[in-house]
Amino acid sequence: MFDFRNLAIAILFALVVPAVLASDQSIELTDDRGATLQLSAAATQPAAISTFGADVSLALGVVPVAVTDYGLQGVPDYLSDQLKGVPTVGPRHQPNLEILSKLSPDLVIAIRRYTEKDGAHIESIAPLLALDLISLSDSLRAVELAGQALGAHEKASKLNAHFLNRIDELSALRKGKPTKTIALLTSGSETPFIYYDHFLATALLEKLGFNSVGGALKNPEEGIPLGYRISLEALLELDPDIILMLPTSRQRAFTMNPVWPYLKAVQNDRVLEVPHYWKEGAGPIARERILDDIERLLLNNPENSPEI
Repeated sequence: MFDFRNLAIAILFALVVPAVLASDQSIELTDDRGATLQLSAAATQPAAISTFGADVSLALGVVPVAVTDYGLQGVPDYLSDQLKGVPTVGPRHQPNLEILSKLSPDLVIAIRRYTEKDGAHIESIAPLLALDLISLSDSLRAVELAGQALGAHEKASKLNAHFLNRIDELSALRKGKPTKTIALLTSGSETPFIYYDHFLATALLEKLGFNSVGGALKNPEEGIPLGYRISLEALLELDPDIILMLPTSRQRAFTMNPVWPYLKAVQNDRVLEVPHYWKEGAGPIARERILDDIERLLLNNPENSPEI
């Protein structure tokens, strides 16, 4: 006799098991807006409205379906070889959402402060993971969140652990040496912009034994502003041992100021150029490169600067 009871159990099993498996694959996480994202499965086609989005996706083994660029400069130099053929959607502060929609991403990884005005529109295209990406803790949290969203949580945790271990290893190289003061500057105008010490790149310098003269933001948990305009006269009062300069598309007018040659760093030839990823260094690839630069320029450069 045909066993209908067993058949019913078999049908129920066939219906329930896939649902259970699908439920097990679902992902829920909260971004820096406090918004909860619900993904039915790990994202496989992320779009990056941020350098971080492209950086973290590549670091976790996923090529994004779209990235933002720097206008005529294109995509970030340090990622360009891995992003060949990937469409661009314009700058991070004004992405072309029509192009983004046509590319059908299943996740958008973005900088929160640049996408707040377009958040609802972006979320009509794909779930939005909006992140702060300013401080060291922002970077660590963002990598963990991206790892969860991309189904690579274990790899993301390992990237964070390796990064923190490397900071400890490099800080040991400065142990017992005199503290050097340092300033991270940008701008092509007559007045430079100096970064506070909660900003990721300056925070790393602080952890590795350098004292950032930009000082601290009154409420660093707010993240913004990243720094402030400083007159050359005020910078001369701080007179840092080392000045690091972010790239700019214009001639730095402040270096033509008659005060500039009196700075200790200028007189001692300790004004050093650093790449653009110092400005957007939250991604696993960028932040490792910043550590590479610090090690090469400041920790392991006895020939040109025996004190540093």
